[in-house]
Amino acid sequence: MYSCSLMYLTIQMLRVLRNSVQNITTARHLSVLGIETSCDDTGIALLNQNGEVLGNVLNSQQKFHTRYGGIIPPRAQDLHRAKIAEVFENCIAQAQMTPEQLDAIGVTTRPGLPLSLLVGLRFAKHIARKYKKPLVPVHHMEAHALQARMEQNIPYPFLCLLISGGHCQLVFVRSPSKFSLLGETLDDAPGEAFDKIARRLRLFLLPKYEHWNGGRAVEDAAQHARNPSRFEFPLPLARDRNCNFSFAGIKNNSFRNIRAVERQEGTPPDGIIHQYHDFCAGLLAAVSRHLMNRTQRALEYTIPWFGNAPRSLVVSGGVANNDYIFNDLSHLATHYDCQAYRPSKKYCSDNGVMIAWNAIEKIKENSNCMRWDYDSLSICGKATLGENLLSAVAEANIKCKWVQASKWRRAMNETPQPLTAGQGIVL
Repeated sequence: MYSCSLMYLTIQMLRVLRNSVQNITTARHLSVLGIETSCDDTGIALLNQNGEVLGNVLNSQQKFHTRYGGIIPPRAQDLHRAKIAEVFENCIAQAQMTPEQLDAIGVTTRPGLPLSLLVGLRFAKHIARKYKKPLVPVHHMEAHALQARMEQNIPYPFLCLLISGGHCQLVFVRSPSKFSLLGETLDDAPGEAFDKIARRLRLFLLPKYEHWNGGRAVEDAAQHARNPSRFEFPLPLARDRNCNFSFAGIKNNSFRNIRAVERQEGTPPDGIIHQYHDFCAGLLAAVSRHLMNRTQRALEYTIPWFGNAPRSLVVSGGVANNDYIFNDLSHLATHYDCQAYRPSKKYCSDNGVMIAWNAIEKIKENSNCMRWDYDSLSICGKATLGENLLSAVAEANIKCKWVQASKWRRAMNETPQPLTAGQGIVL
């Protein structure tokens, strides 16, 4: 009996030692590089499996493209080419590592501007071949959806609203590889609408907003509104009981309103309407209301899917930086016993960190995602996101009693603060 007990203890000690060695090895070796070039930002980051950011370098082209009123794909490609090697070297130096210490390279392959994606993939292949490392192809929007999990304890499954300059989608996320698409934009994305409307308002003529994107400028100007209800904006897709979005109507209505006010005020070609603060407040409220309504229907549709698991709403993408919109969505979430999350603001917009983190989540789920057949990897400008359930949501024909944002904040001339349960009106 004594020998059996001794043998049992010995086996247990060996197991503990083996697990300790495995943990140390994993922590030491699972270091992943992320390369992001889907649009106009050259982002490269290096993470370990615990989500610690060892190096993170981002080269933005925003100032260049702002001068031309939009992104010029060939020029974006040229700027990516000119900067990507430098960004990589700076990231490695910042992490105080060598390329040989990498375990894998995650790279955005879809969706995005093809010319920009091509630069990132070619550079990733070059690094992979040179240092004999596997590649992990990453879907740009999936990376946005999972980014908040790097910093916060958000269990699967969760509902995610992806809002940016190029996308607006509602997805239910069950795992790093299982997504269900519930809604998408039929035309413009919210960030795109903000950019076009802000440019038509000529906010870029104001020194403060000269190099800001449209969404940021609109949010800032709206905080100084004296009469937020001065301008009326239509509620898109009011009769459609689905989770799709449309911002073209809001954009076109904005252009008509701006022209009318310019004629009324006699605004010169290089001038700005006097009431631009009120206009921005109305615009921001209209966009936020539309996002709230479609997200509410998605919550109604997916509540049974959570089961007994905690309910979470993740808001991600560049427009998630907007405090006004995020606080409205947080307020909505409280009515469904749901916690709202978003990534840190520095990670809401495109960056290499989200690509590296997505690769890490994929590797943890299934290490077979690491690819050595470099030549088989290619880019794709347009790509679907998970299982398409758009028709199923429409067929459910869900009618909602809309949760409205708190009116007290609409009347206050200050930065929005987080909302708590019970504020607002249910109609």
